Amino acid sequence: MHTTLAPVVRVSRGDTSPHGTDASVAGRPLDVLGVPGEINLDYAATAPCARVAADAVAELLPWYGSVHRGAGALSRRSTLAYERARAEVGDFLGVRPDDHVVFTRNTTDALNLLARALPPGTRVVTFAGEHHANLLPWPAGTVRLPVPTSPGGAVRALDAALRELRRGPDGGAPVLVAVTGASNVTGEIWPVAELTAVAHRHAARLALDAAQLAPHAEVNLDALDVDYVAISGHKLYAPFGAGVLAGRADWLDAAPPYLAGGGATLAVGAATHDVRWATGPARHEAGTPNLLGAVALAAVCSALTRSDRAAWYAHEQALLARLRDGLAALPDVVELRTFAADGPRVGIVSFVVAGRDSAEVAAALAEEWRIGVRDGLFCAHPLARRLLTEAAARAGRDDLPPTAIRASIGLGSTAQHVDRLLTALATLTGARLTPWSG
Repeated sequence: MHTTLAPVVRVSRGDTSPHGTDASVAGRPLDVLGVPGEINLDYAATAPCARVAADAVAELLPWYGSVHRGAGALSRRSTLAYERARAEVGDFLGVRPDDHVVFTRNTTDALNLLARALPPGTRVVTFAGEHHANLLPWPAGTVRLPVPTSPGGAVRALDAALRELRRGPDGGAPVLVAVTGASNVTGEIWPVAELTAVAHRHAARLALDAAQLAPHAEVNLDALDVDYVAISGHKLYAPFGAGVLAGRADWLDAAPPYLAGGGATLAVGAATHDVRWATGPARHEAGTPNLLGAVALAAVCSALTRSDRAAWYAHEQALLARLRDGLAALPDVVELRTFAADGPRVGIVSFVVAGRDSAEVAAALAEEWRIGVRDGLFCAHPLARRLLTEAAARAGRDDLPPTAIRASIGLGSTAQHVDRLLTALATLTGARLTPWSG
């Protein structure tokens, strides 16, 4: 059983925008900015800026001022915009009444904040298939489970690991499970609801890295019953340097402030340690906050919330099928995957070209075809290296390169973009491309 996911924005075939999409929000197009002639297939690294995000920033800039405690009109307007952004992002994420929404720089920053907020003695369980942001922040003694071969295998492995932890000498200690919602390497969707149910059955909490999931599918804390979620604005069409950690308040209110400084305090005395710290999000948002980043992110979240997500999801899945089928038809191209080939995924595909260095292929795509993709191990080195080894064994080849290429799609992607990538790869490999018939 897989987690049911609601998709993202409506696409109209009759759009006349430069990118060929019209994801309307109350009659206003939710399109993305870009450069004519340049094909961006690197959404999983940094998604392009949505026009609504740019418009929100432009509208606020004349009023830009200090946030909180300022008496002037600029400060009052900026404070209202900042706190309204917090509420709008919270609505987008389906937070519960007692959850906190803390603005951070990105998902990495959000997960590091959560790692600093863990109660003493907390044990963390994660998988070796995580992005480095969900591998590296956790304390010594973290249990890193092997990469599973199926969603069901992930659920069973977590159940066994938590059962073993509860039997141990520290069986009563707090436990946090940290998992991804969708792989940044393969796009494969993880069984979030089922993993959360297992965690709660063993009195553990679950933190969801939704950096890759949230741009494509609904992420609702209340519906999924997850305890924490982390997202990045730059993955979510708001590349202005804001991220979010949202979730249970108790650990966050009990933890030392993530940053010590102004805005996180209620009172500071003359003695060195005479400080009363704030509770709530302010406790972990010391210093002048990224007002424009928060407002841009909220603008996109609100636009996506009001959009018809089902049609966009169908459009993206059609593009994804077109891309994967086209890659499969190229004899020297091998796709990376963790689970079964027909498993649910978002618009991310990683692959290798046998006998060709991935960096050289990516450079050729950029220079000769004006197509932007990503090459390397995608900040998920343990997973990517394992998948490269498995891909070589599955394909029966010994000439696969040690790094991969990743193509990722989203708002603004079209069938023409996918076809141009396939044509370029066919040309580079000397293959004959069969027209797609899906």
